Amino acid sequence: MKILFVSMPSVHVIRWIENLKDTDHELYWFDVLNRGKLKTLDSVIQFTDWKIRKLPYLKGEYFLSKKIPSLYQKIIPYLEVTANEALEKIILEIQPDVVQSFEMHYCSYPILQTMKKHSDIKWIYFCWGNDIFRHQVLRSDLKKIRSVLKRVNFLITDCKRDFFLSEKYGFKGRFLGVLPGGTGYDIKDITSNYKDLTTRRIILIKGYQNEIGRAMFAIEAIKSVIKELGNFEIYVFSARGMVADFILSDSELNKKITILNELTQLELFSYFGQSFMYIGNNISDGMPNTLLESLLLGAYPLQSNPGDATKELIGKKYFGQIIDDPENSDEIARKISQIINDRENILHHANMNHENAIEDYNYEKINKKIVDLYSLL
Repeated sequence: MKILFVSMPSVHVIRWIENLKDTDHELYWFDVLNRGKLKTLDSVIQFTDWKIRKLPYLKGEYFLSKKIPSLYQKIIPYLEVTANEALEKIILEIQPDVVQSFEMHYCSYPILQTMKKHSDIKWIYFCWGNDIFRHQVLRSDLKKIRSVLKRVNFLITDCKRDFFLSEKYGFKGRFLGVLPGGTGYDIKDITSNYKDLTTRRIILIKGYQNEIGRAMFAIEAIKSVIKELGNFEIYVFSARGMVADFILSDSELNKKITILNELTQLELFSYFGQSFMYIGNNISDGMPNTLLESLLLGAYPLQSNPGDATKELIGKKYFGQIIDDPENSDEIARKISQIINDRENILHHANMNHENAIEDYNYEKINKKIVDLYSLL
């Protein structure tokens, strides 16, 4: 089978492609955002550097793109080669059996025109975290979502919620199942970073504060219970802007919290594997990879639950605490206190999470699911 992947450069896409390294499929990748080569298997044929100007740069283009983006999108085809045009050329050259796109708004909608033209080509769309849930409230984005879902033949999601939303917005094709966005995990990486639960004194926090991240409320919660934390150490990763500024400007927090610089995945695993508790707080997501990693590595999760996606795991097969209101630091503080004051039960539950997650998310199991799904097309 000739499979053409369409995506932004992403470690998740790399890991997906590498799951097919021992198959007989011919693998291709289209750099739909024109950002450069993907560091993946040498056997993958890559289509990059395709965005060519049709006209010299015109004064005012940047201003138009920022101030009147809807108008700018209408004139782009006259100014430069579009993703649809580049994909058309690729399709004619390689004649793919399947196109698989990852992410909706930057990687799937921009190729819709060409995919509608080539309706005989099977189209798999992998819905990532915020693709539908976050964007369904915007009329212009919902129109894009409906138009893509009407054309795609096959759907993969990282949580069941997004399958139900896809059906609501017009998907009538075949659902290929729920798979983690980061695919499976090498259990050797997990076991080598998994430390004795009884010695753990770290609370690990994801530091995103942006359109969807709400780390500030978790930090404010820490501040309000800081005297209860005793010899617990607090580590915050991906802390930028106001989160880092808030921590550094508060003498009490600055003494208690360590801000971690850019981490590789294995470095992050090391911190998860030493942590007693993990806090992830946002107002929109699918199934967070960091939640899966906390389960695998025994860090008891305190996680927000946008659209009830988190409850597909927590409260069913896995243990953890749900943040009902991501913008309520009092609730988060209360649940932090409950967790640290129930240490014996928490350690038991964290160990059960670890054992179950190794069974559910190991590379071999997920790899088989990924390889097998192409036989369903």
